[in-house]
Amino acid sequence: MHGKRWVATTLLALVAGAPMARAGDALPAENAVLTDAPNVPPPITRKHAAHVNVTLDVVETTNEIADRVLYTKWTFGGKAPGKFIRVREGDLVTFTLRNLTNNMMPHNIDLHAVTGPGGGAKVTLTAPGNESTFEWKALHAGIYVYHCATAPVPMHLSNGMYGLILVEPKAGMEPVDHEYYLMQSEWYTQRAEPEPNAARAYTGSDKPGVSRGDLYEFSFDKMLAERPDYVTWNGRVGSLTGANALQAKVGEKVRLYVGNAGLNLVSSFHIIGDHLEKCYDEGSLETPPLRNIQNHLIPAGAAAMIETVFEVPGDYPLVDHSLGRAFNKGALGIMHVDGPQQADIYKFIATRPLSDALAGKPNTPGHLTPAMRESLSTCAGCHDLSAARKHLVGPGLFGVYGRSPSINGVKFEKWDATALNTWLTNAAAVKASTMMSYRVPDPKDRARIIEALEHLK
Repeated sequence: MHGKRWVATTLLALVAGAPMARAGDALPAENAVLTDAPNVPPPITRKHAAHVNVTLDVVETTNEIADRVLYTKWTFGGKAPGKFIRVREGDLVTFTLRNLTNNMMPHNIDLHAVTGPGGGAKVTLTAPGNESTFEWKALHAGIYVYHCATAPVPMHLSNGMYGLILVEPKAGMEPVDHEYYLMQSEWYTQRAEPEPNAARAYTGSDKPGVSRGDLYEFSFDKMLAERPDYVTWNGRVGSLTGANALQAKVGEKVRLYVGNAGLNLVSSFHIIGDHLEKCYDEGSLETPPLRNIQNHLIPAGAAAMIETVFEVPGDYPLVDHSLGRAFNKGALGIMHVDGPQQADIYKFIATRPLSDALAGKPNTPGHLTPAMRESLSTCAGCHDLSAARKHLVGPGLFGVYGRSPSINGVKFEKWDATALNTWLTNAAAVKASTMMSYRVPDPKDRARIIEALEHLK
């Protein structure tokens, strides 16, 4: 009778899609909520351990890491970084890795949160069309990296196989207004050029319907030289800028889970214009945090938890303070903070021309007046204003008015007053992945910039 009742209960649970607990397992069972970056699963509110089921799919896919740079990625869940996983200290986790049938390569997973050989890598090496399951107990609270550890490990990791897993402390975590998931990674690329009529590449880079001229894949030589072409947040240049900027309001507490997939570089995480008010070093949640620091070193294969309150409205760049990576290779994001101005904390007073004695001999590009030079002062941080038209972070602006745009995919036929006004209002509305996150909300300011550009000839 007992056996029949167990079979009936089992069938009922399978039909209902409910997670199954093993015979003799007294813990309540639940399925983990998994999210794509920059989103984070909701906080765990239960005060007891549970038997948590986690299923993660390996997906080999092709998508952009920068404009017109299609890359063959290997991923946990379809995107790089992989799904954010959230469990609680003391939970029993049944973890299933599924390697989809149409993939080309075997894969496994090493979760730094796991106590056991290889962090799970030894028992999850899985060929395409198969799945592997193992069980582990979450003994230690913290924010941890996970990644593929199949040989050659650098190739699997560089192709996008990494993510974060949070093990909440038993005591719980203080509530915050927003939680976000950020992960820095490096892309070592070369153009994919297989031989004509060759068999399908082991990277899967020769998928049908993909423009060959825009397709790139992993460069082993660049990886060994530690010279990445791109260093990004959440797998793509522009993933956290423009329309994709993170959002908060003045006075809200924001918690950032920041990982560094590497595989070679150390990240110097910094918020331009704000402080890391609480920084839990190396993802340790049970030691006192560092307080009010300016930036934080996150080694390759590690993570940190950072909390801060934004007191003043505006756009706050999120960068690797090795700034060539931020402004030239893509490791730049934006936290957009709405709310009333806080003049007691921060306010602009005035800009005035220097006296002739202090100013020295003027070096005027084009035919700009001092007022026009002032209007373009912010632009000059990323754009050359000289007749040399050098490409800095963005293209040179000398003579740009009336010319055809040089940025791929921008729909304007030329940079006239109408086009420039639209672009300066919100460049991301024209090109979602643009590196230009700077906005000019005041129409009078836009008009002054456009007038200066018209005279910059």
